[in-house]
Amino acid sequence: MRRSSKKSSSSAAAATAGDVQVNEKQNRKRKGVSTNLTSRKAQCGTTRGVSKEIERIDQLFYTYADSSSGMIDPEGIETLCSHLEVPHTDVRILMLAWKMGCEKQGYFTLDEWRSGLKALRADTINKLKKAFPELVQEVTRPSNFQDFYPYAFRYCLTEDKKKCIEIPVACELLNLVLGLQFRPQVDKLVNYLKHQSEYKVINMDQWMGFLRFCNEINFPSLDNYDSDLAWPLILDNFVEWLRENKS
Repeated sequence: MRRSSKKSSSSAAAATAGDVQVNEKQNRKRKGVSTNLTSRKAQCGTTRGVSKEIERIDQLFYTYADSSSGMIDPEGIETLCSHLEVPHTDVRILMLAWKMGCEKQGYFTLDEWRSGLKALRADTINKLKKAFPELVQEVTRPSNFQDFYPYAFRYCLTEDKKKCIEIPVACELLNLVLGLQFRPQVDKLVNYLKHQSEYKVINMDQWMGFLRFCNEINFPSLDNYDSDLAWPLILDNFVEWLRENKS
């Protein structure tokens, strides 16, 4: 009788332990399901938030886009600038085009607009205005400026396969992108370009040489300029002109 009692107790204990394990597994499953549901809800909420943001960015785009071309054209950009309260020649508009990755001067596509405004977290005109100081800081960081400076040149190539920009355009662009950092050098360079008659256009190599000159050459002494180094000829001529007109 005692042996039978012990067996019964052992069986009952085993059954109880089994029930506990089953319950624990079920609880873990429920928790897993609950966690997954919570995670999915959070993801859905984030997705909805992003979708709403894109929707507002798109709505803002169509405020300025031309209905026939489906792009923001020069007229639309002028309207945008008036709402942003900046001139259309302001360097910040060029910086905005860089941020969007715009390929054609004077035109913003929907994809470019989305890319730029999403990165700036700007889905209203007011937010875009407030994003400008941060954008200026971003562009003027040396690593970014090395990308922005040649982009400004390419952006002004208004025709396919065009490789040069006219002297008047180059002068305006120099004032725009280098004027704040290197005003004395830019003033002299622009003055030289306007009065010389040898060059009618500027190519990318010459354009990049202007930036290198501003970064590397002591100004106004020019004491470390060496014409034997690989400078574009236009800069050799510029330095010679500066020395001749130093007085």
